[in-house]
This record gives sequence, structure tokens and C-alpha cells, in this order.
Amino acid sequence: MNEIRKIERGVIFALTMMMVLVIVVSTIELGWIIFKDIFLPPILLIDAEFYEIFGFFLMILIAIELLETIRAYVRDRIVHVEVVLTVALIAIARKVIILDFDQLTGLTLIGIGVIILSTAGAYYLLRRSMPGSCPENVDTSP
Repeated sequence: MNEIRKIERGVIFALTMMMVLVIVVSTIELGWIIFKDIFLPPILLIDAEFYEIFGFFLMILIAIELLETIRAYVRDRIVHVEVVLTVALIAIARKVIILDFDQLTGLTLIGIGVIILSTAGAYYLLRRSMPGSCPENVDTSP
């Protein structure tokens, strides 16, 4: 059992280092894209890559949230559902931002809407069930 725990720690460490590397490289690449779009000819012509830049921002946020999920798992030995739902909401938002709606069918759009509503509903219900997260759950007695 001790060997399995050592392997698990090694895998978690490797995943953490790879995620940090991905975040750093992605941030540098995003910075380069923004710099290039603002300062290189044609100057200040961002509109063509505007949605791609927002998608890139959200992808980096997803990576940061995944890193937080790994960190929380190492610290508490449990997966925090709230963090997982936050990652899912960010991922869905990223997907919606970069979608080409002209290429999608109505049924696909309805499916995306159902995914958004169900994930947001799950997040809402989870937050509502947590002690101290809603005003009606807060004890204000002296």
C-alpha cells in the first residue's frame, strides 16, 4: 500500500508540474498574440481574433482551476465538487464564446442550453446547500 501511495504522489507531482508548464506557456503565447494584434501591422486590428483571444483566456482559467482541483485533492484527499463544477462552467462558457452558431443545428443548440442550465443548476444547488453560503442560512443571533 505504501508503494501505491508513492506512485500516486509521483503522478500527482508530475501532473502538477505539467499543468504549471501548460499555464505558463499558454500565458506567454496569449501575451504574444495580444502584443502582435495590437502593435504589429495592421495596428489595433483585433476583431478577427477577438473571440479566439477570449477563448484563450478562458482556457487558461480552466487550467488554473484544474490545478486547484489537483491541489485540493492532494490537501484533502477528496475531489471538491464545487471546483469541478466551476471548471465545467468555465469550459462551457469558453465553448459558447468560440462556437460558430451558423454551423450548428437547432437540436445542438438546445443540447448546449440544457448542459448550461443543468450545470448552473447543480452549482446553484451545491452552493445553496453549503452552510453559510446563503443569507437565510446565516445565523445572525447575538
